Amino acid sequence: QVQLSESGGGVVQAGGSLTLTCAASGHALLAYRMAWFRQAPGKEREFVAGIVWSGQTINYSDSVKGRFTVSRDTDGSTVRLQMNSLKVEDTAVYYCAAASIRVGLKPTSSSSYEHWGRGTQVTVSS
Repeated sequence: QVQLSESGGGVVQAGGSLTLTCAASGHALLAYRMAWFRQAPGKEREFVAGIVWSGQTINYSDSVKGRFTVSRDTDGSTVRLQMNSLKVEDTAVYYCAAASIRVGLKPTSSSSYEHWGRGTQVTVSS
């Protein structure tokens, strides 16, 4: 079993930066693909960024590519999302998620992830 806990959300002006942190606990953490998703009011949960191992495979959604950076400690216990050049449309609840690495895993689909944190609110003001 994996437990996830996000922190670092807050209110920031457009153009500013925030770093979200996901603390993971459990066994064999490096056997999990980690990802950040977000959900804005009235919208579906969407993939933001994902990372396998300590960075061998990283991917981003087109909406955040070039502005956000995902990283992971070598023991897999901490995943960070550095968010720069924030936009009003980045406002959402951000969730950390973990998926056991397996055949057929769809890395950008929320249904592939078995473990979720409770989320942290990010609000970007204009």
